[in-house]
Amino acid sequence: MHCLVFPGQGVQRRGMGEGLFERYPRETAAASELLGYPVARLCRDDPGDRLADTRYAQPAVFLVNALSWLDLERDGRRYDYFAGHSLGEFNALVAAGVLDLMDGLALVRRRAELMAGVTGGAMIAVVGLDSARIETTLRAAGFNLVHVANRNSDKQVTVAGDRRQLALAAKALRGPGVRVLPVHVSGPFHTPAMAAAGRAFADVLRTQEFRAGHTPVMSSVTGTEFDPGRAVQLLGTQISRPVEWVRTVRALRAAGVARFDEVNGTTLTAFIARIAARPTEEHV
Repeated sequence: MHCLVFPGQGVQRRGMGEGLFERYPRETAAASELLGYPVARLCRDDPGDRLADTRYAQPAVFLVNALSWLDLERDGRRYDYFAGHSLGEFNALVAAGVLDLMDGLALVRRRAELMAGVTGGAMIAVVGLDSARIETTLRAAGFNLVHVANRNSDKQVTVAGDRRQLALAAKALRGPGVRVLPVHVSGPFHTPAMAAAGRAFADVLRTQEFRAGHTPVMSSVTGTEFDPGRAVQLLGTQISRPVEWVRTVRALRAAGVARFDEVNGTTLTAFIARIAARPTEEHV
């Protein structure tokens, strides 16, 4: 079986989407009207370093992901599953027929606004430790305002929370063979600090119709197939719960997926290559 995966915030870069906006002028014009600014120019030139701002980065990544999918669909590519990392899950739902493209973009715009409204936190990527070791270290040190945010691969985990505690946690986590890298986002995404934003987004989601779709999507919140009937809960809590990418990839493999393609870069492809076929004891 064959799965297409969509990355989330963090893959944005000046010049992304080159050629796509010209091939899809109708969708690009509709997106620019909905967003209130010329999205092609944002991606091409990044005026004022706006792609570093969550409010602009998320809609831009979503649209480039979506147009990349349209390119694949035009070429006759078909997939047995879709999946997305955080923001990318909205692209997976569009590709699967659960949402229309512009409805997805409208949701992403509001999601980005709500997430950008939570400040005072930060994120770091820890490379070289599994999530169980990281959580043990955080608990032992009493860092109650720092949490695992993304389980990206067996030894690549994102941690987020209060800036002061996070700086101390970074020192505690460093060691031989372990790298700690800053993640350039505006807040402590996918942690309990985002709960109010998640509840506000759930109110937005209740106004949206989610169709059954034609292709299964694997949820990055639960690592099980996305149930459109639970869309409000799943997508609302996604903001404040960890991205379970390791669990998602293992579930896809268990369902028979042997091949993964990715749009808009190779970030998730690299993570997938570093996820073991079977979990070790600390991942159970």
